[in-house]
Amino acid sequence: MYDVVIVGAGIIGASVARELSRYDLKVKVLDKENDVANGTTKANSAIIHAGYDPKNGTIMARVNVKGNEMFEDICKELSVPFKRNGSLVLAFSDEDLENVKELCENGTRNGVKDLKVLNKEEVLSMEPNISKEIKGALYAPTGGIVGPWEYTIALMENAVVNGVELQLNSEVTSIEKDENGYKIYVNNEKEPICAKYIVNAAGVYADKIHNMVGSADYDIIPRKGQYYVMDKSQGSLVEKTIFQCPNKLGKGVLVTPTVHGNLLVGPDAQDIENKEDVSTTSDALTFVRDKGVLSVEGISFRDGIRNFAGLRAYSTRPDFIVEEAKDAKGFIDLAGMKSPGLSSAPAIALEAIKLLKNTGCSLKEKKSL
Repeated sequence: MYDVVIVGAGIIGASVARELSRYDLKVKVLDKENDVANGTTKANSAIIHAGYDPKNGTIMARVNVKGNEMFEDICKELSVPFKRNGSLVLAFSDEDLENVKELCENGTRNGVKDLKVLNKEEVLSMEPNISKEIKGALYAPTGGIVGPWEYTIALMENAVVNGVELQLNSEVTSIEKDENGYKIYVNNEKEPICAKYIVNAAGVYADKIHNMVGSADYDIIPRKGQYYVMDKSQGSLVEKTIFQCPNKLGKGVLVTPTVHGNLLVGPDAQDIENKEDVSTTSDALTFVRDKGVLSVEGISFRDGIRNFAGLRAYSTRPDFIVEEAKDAKGFIDLAGMKSPGLSSAPAIALEAIKLLKNTGCSLKEKKSL
């Protein structure tokens, strides 16, 4: 009998596993893939958002700002590449300028430090390769970039060293509730894995896992985003992460350096049905290219080295889902982890610990790790 089984070995599951490894618990992580970070985690923008965008008062706003503050120290502990390079949200019109002012005010309410609205001259002195068509920008110095796959691998390795078990190639096919907790069946095998508590961090499949134990409270809609990865010859075009004003589909096409010295351009946003579809299309990549050069005119797409697509887990609820299932005691949902899920992951892990404690999980810290 395990104390806690975590379903999902992406950034959220790995963050929870590392936090739980501090306690005297028997913990297992299950994932259907053959390695950690093989879902959304391996194919995203690798951005640590400052926290000005989420609506004030939401779970998303709280954990984004807290997670951002935690990232630097964790990356130092785990020797993971991280850089607090700052970010700019560009305004190309008077309407955009009003939007970035509202973002600045919202971010300040959220607790983001040192936000400032810059005029055109201030922005161009900071980033001379940005389009001369801009009218100003929101500057967030606390924004950052990270290696999300290295980060997740390091988290999980640390957790395993501290006693957490990792079981890959193990798709959860059904879950049964009983008087002791849960029986979890993987790969349709006859013998279950038994656990007192479950943490559902299954990404785009979180709704499927939830529905095995409770009523359908939410649906997960995969939102595909496609990217260009540029050669390192393009990596110095900008120092900061360059956003366009957000819209209802997300934060728009960004241009950002990576921690490895490349340049990343993307993503677009397309809601799809197939939760395994990470194909790229010429139409979507053309859209990304056209939008990218609006921000940074000098990008040479001839120096692209690859394209990729990732899926973001959008839920039918507007906020992150961080809660105990209403009709399944001891089942913790960490779902709908769209952007800024990566930025929020360290703080979401702390929220999961609180939820486990509140539902009866005994949390006794280990004397030594």
